Amino acid sequence: MAAATKENAREAILLAAREAAMTRGYGGINFRDLAAKVGIKAASINYYFANKALLGEAVARRYQEDIARDLEAISAGAQDAKDALRRYPSIFRASLERDNRMCLSSFMAAGRDELPEPVLQQVQAFADINVAWLSKQLAAAAIGLPESVEARARAIYAAVAGAQIIARSRSDIAVFDALIESYRAAGPLPS
Repeated sequence: MAAATKENAREAILLAAREAAMTRGYGGINFRDLAAKVGIKAASINYYFANKALLGEAVARRYQEDIARDLEAISAGAQDAKDALRRYPSIFRASLERDNRMCLSSFMAAGRDELPEPVLQQVQAFADINVAWLSKQLAAAAIGLPESVEARARAIYAAVAGAQIIARSRSDIAVFDALIESYRAAGPLPS
């Protein structure tokens, strides 16, 4: 197999595993199902990822890297920090727009007890990246006391992720939108 083909197969496996995890959590990562989706033999996945834990870790790490890029894109495209904070929920909404998917990190975190330690560390790092970005935006927008920025950032992250969970359970993106608007009116998100 040529190097490009190997890289393409690895990327296809990562993408298929990501989609499975966003639909069914860590438990949804199944080599046989992934192989069928990618068009390779199940045993071939072991060439790229020796076991499910390594694949789960790679998927979570890639997701974390993607969100870091998405957050930076929001920062770059926003008029100011307050505008960036207003745009933040769009990342979670985008998952719901894709066949009612859920944030991979939220889905995996809900199944914490079944996660191997390296996967759990990546899931926690995802939350940390979100909280750090939110903290930076809150501080730049001078919203709240400096000593309460991180607590408010955690509240925003939890609220937006929670809105996604509720909307997904109803397969209704309008529920997400309504919750985000209520957070802006009376909750942790700035209007």
